[in-house]
Amino acid sequence: MTDPHDERATIGWYRTELPRDVKLELCKRSDLQGFLQAGGYLALWCCTGAITLWCAFTGRWLAVPFFLLLHGTVGSFNINGVHELCHYTVFKTKRLNDLFCRLIGFFGWNDWVWFNASHANHHRYTLHPPRDGEVVLPAAYAGVTRKNFWKYSLWNPKAPYDQYKGTLDKARGKLEGDWTLALFPESKPDLRRRLVNWNRAVITGHSILLLGSIVTAIASRQWTWLLVPYVVSHSSTYGGWLLFLCNNTQHIGLTDKVPDFRVSCRSVKLPWIASFLYWRMEYHIEHHMYAAVPCYNLPKLQKLVAHDLPERKGLFAAWKEINVILKRQKENPGYQFVDALPDTAHPPVMGNREHEVAAGAVPADPDASCDEFNAESPSEVAV
Repeated sequence: MTDPHDERATIGWYRTELPRDVKLELCKRSDLQGFLQAGGYLALWCCTGAITLWCAFTGRWLAVPFFLLLHGTVGSFNINGVHELCHYTVFKTKRLNDLFCRLIGFFGWNDWVWFNASHANHHRYTLHPPRDGEVVLPAAYAGVTRKNFWKYSLWNPKAPYDQYKGTLDKARGKLEGDWTLALFPESKPDLRRRLVNWNRAVITGHSILLLGSIVTAIASRQWTWLLVPYVVSHSSTYGGWLLFLCNNTQHIGLTDKVPDFRVSCRSVKLPWIASFLYWRMEYHIEHHMYAAVPCYNLPKLQKLVAHDLPERKGLFAAWKEINVILKRQKENPGYQFVDALPDTAHPPVMGNREHEVAAGAVPADPDASCDEFNAESPSEVAV
């Protein structure tokens, strides 16, 4: 009997063909490259935070806003680190993936337990709601406005409160939202317990840091200590301008309920430092086509499939195009953009609309995990 939660039985995803040995080579993971990416990102975050605090403690207050903004720019990409590490493709050694996923997730208040379940369903059923409740067009991008760009680019004063409240609610077992309840139903107490335990650990750790900083500030009468939790615990609440511009390009304005990632995803070009911070997710079509490929191998994959993909645009050109699409969608809510493919490409696979709608009409799978996309058999290595 067909598993109703097996996307391979319901969605006939189009993927650019690659030889078996090439796919296996691309999917090889490396602890060294993993350390360069994950360790390098964490080290950069520590350095920008340390410089910010050094400026504050030595009285160089004019420099603090600049380095705080820089630190937030780095810290905002915390979610992309959790994303890649949840895929278990960054390190060859699984325990290193686990360690860095929890470290990075802790400092960014990113709930890797929730994200793992959500993102596995997103990959299985990309833009096929309600199976994919992570990205539902156009609602997922309703917050992409000029006002919100400036809000997240500089400083969101309410964000630390939202982090504490959201984490505390889950730590108490108070789950809200249709998507969260679909991923962690009452019928799955073990999954809920795992979610609660992680959030309890996060809220406890950050609360200890906050209380310790307050006590130290009072005892030493050096109020600069109050900046410590803001730098360590809340670096994803300010300086998010680059993350906003990068992350929101992935699916905005594109076409849902189709079995072709070239139609539902967008890849862009980025400078090397932005690519590093973004964990190579500018290769977003490529990532969805072959989710088992580590982020540091995506540039190689891109070269092999470029003949079959839309031409990548730079970030400025991509947003210029997105603005045109959003204006047209405002005038015509039913409009969805399909990017042009090169002459060498296979024509876009739009599928049967009725079938695609039906494929997404089944509830999400609470037991889904991003680790399932790393099957060793060549026939499954693309999934």
